Amino acid sequence: MTTTTHEHLSALAHTIQQAQHIAVLSGAGMSTESGIPDFRSANGLFTRDRSFADVVNIDYFYADPAGFWAAFKEIFKLKLAGNYEPNGGHRFLAELEQGGKRVSVLTQNIDGLHHKAGSSEVLELHGTLVKATCLQCGTPHDLDYLQQHDVPQCRQCDEILKPDVVLYGEAVPLVEPAFELAVQADLMLVLGSSLEVGPVNLIPREARRAGVTCALINLEPTHLDYVFELLVHDRIGATCDKLRALGALD
Repeated sequence: MTTTTHEHLSALAHTIQQAQHIAVLSGAGMSTESGIPDFRSANGLFTRDRSFADVVNIDYFYADPAGFWAAFKEIFKLKLAGNYEPNGGHRFLAELEQGGKRVSVLTQNIDGLHHKAGSSEVLELHGTLVKATCLQCGTPHDLDYLQQHDVPQCRQCDEILKPDVVLYGEAVPLVEPAFELAVQADLMLVLGSSLEVGPVNLIPREARRAGVTCALINLEPTHLDYVFELLVHDRIGATCDKLRALGALD
């Protein structure tokens, strides 16, 4: 693992301080610091009978809605039941916005914690667990409603609900706006992503190609570390505390 020096952190703090528009790509490492497991490592039905991609799949939802919802709730039960709170990384981004910067959060996470922390511009690229919108009539349903029913149906038209999560086999509807925000920013900041999942992992490369300064804070190195001028291999919350102390919020 690369050793992060005081000079690395100081350079990143200065870059953040100078940027007026920061595009942030956040991944699973952002949520694990709030105690939320990476959902791809979840145990349960899909590890025995079907692959994760087979279960969390739009074709499976249409073919067997009851089976889909049973598996979906088992896979995500900790997220659905847990009372998780934003961590220091989420709060740091909200503080940057409160300080007058534009912070465009492009998140791969589906837990809603960026909203909960107070960030106002959040593109949930893979959707959200906290609600389901009826595909037939557009009626929204909150998490409490989804938890109360084994196979949730729309309260207006009785259509079986699909969670507002982007399933395998579905397009990522917000990916183009995410690319646009990234290439328009002063700084592209990646937090807690291994950059393994496409097409989202291409966003930093496009930003760099457009001349945007790119920085990465991630516990482990990634195969795309070469894209970033500024690299910090450490925990996000601890790093944000150090950046705050170095004047990044000033």
